[in-house]
Amino acid sequence: MAGSTPASPSADASARRPIVPPWLEAWRRFRRHRLAVVSGVVLALLALAVAFGPLFWHVAIDDIDFAARLATPSWAHPMGTDDLGQDLLARMLYGGRISLAVGLAAMAMSVCVGVLVGALAGISGGAVDAVLMWLTDLFLSLPQLPLLLLVIYLFRDKLKAAFGPELGVFLLIVFVIGAFRWMPTARLVRAQFFSLREKEFVEAARALGASVPRQVLRHILPNALGPVIVAGTIDVAAAIIAESTLSFLGLGFPPDIPTWGRILYDAKDYLDIAPHWALFPGAAIFLTVLTINFIGDGLRDALDPRRVL
Repeated sequence: MAGSTPASPSADASARRPIVPPWLEAWRRFRRHRLAVVSGVVLALLALAVAFGPLFWHVAIDDIDFAARLATPSWAHPMGTDDLGQDLLARMLYGGRISLAVGLAAMAMSVCVGVLVGALAGISGGAVDAVLMWLTDLFLSLPQLPLLLLVIYLFRDKLKAAFGPELGVFLLIVFVIGAFRWMPTARLVRAQFFSLREKEFVEAARALGASVPRQVLRHILPNALGPVIVAGTIDVAAAIIAESTLSFLGLGFPPDIPTWGRILYDAKDYLDIAPHWALFPGAAIFLTVLTINFIGDGLRDALDPRRVL
């Protein structure tokens, strides 16, 4: 047509290019990290095994059989037995639920507290930021393991009496681990807020009259969640290791509640004659922590917009 200006090929290509949602682009990036994908599958299978395994393996965790004491792995006992003849597979499946639940719950608590403290410090600045960072530095300077042992020693019996032996210790361990894991997340969120609150889209929202809570909830916080999610995966692994350490020291769950750390603690005196007793819970802890760390690496690559894969 005379007088018309033909559109450029690049403009037509950009107009025809489909808009990819951010979550789909992140999933495409994550799939390119093979170790993260394999780790996600392994962790999912492990979670399904501890969640639904007792429905297929109908052996009680407290069945005592002295005739099968310290038995090696066999068809009757795929993971062997302990010094009382109790089936280790049943105890591993039961303890896996507690270990994974402690890791997820402690991670959720530490991330929530860290995001709250970091957001308040990053958006407020001034005296509020100084006080909150002083509090964060104070918690970072405290020796964690001695304080964990002291708090558990002081409040374990009270919570057992109030909530029962299993739920009381679970709440105490989750609270103690979460209370000493929020500081890195708070520092990370604070740094993200300092960087994002000066960006153009936040300035535009501020110029349009958006309130401070709206700026935080709609513009700053969603863009700061990528590093927080990666930090959350690290917190899950750290919480599982902390729970296993406390159980190994005999200050975690009671002896009749088998967690992976508690099974390791019970096996320490029989390493020379029954190494399988410690091998399976140790391998479960190692595999869980390793897969979570690889998933965290994949999420870091997938949620980093500056990284080209």
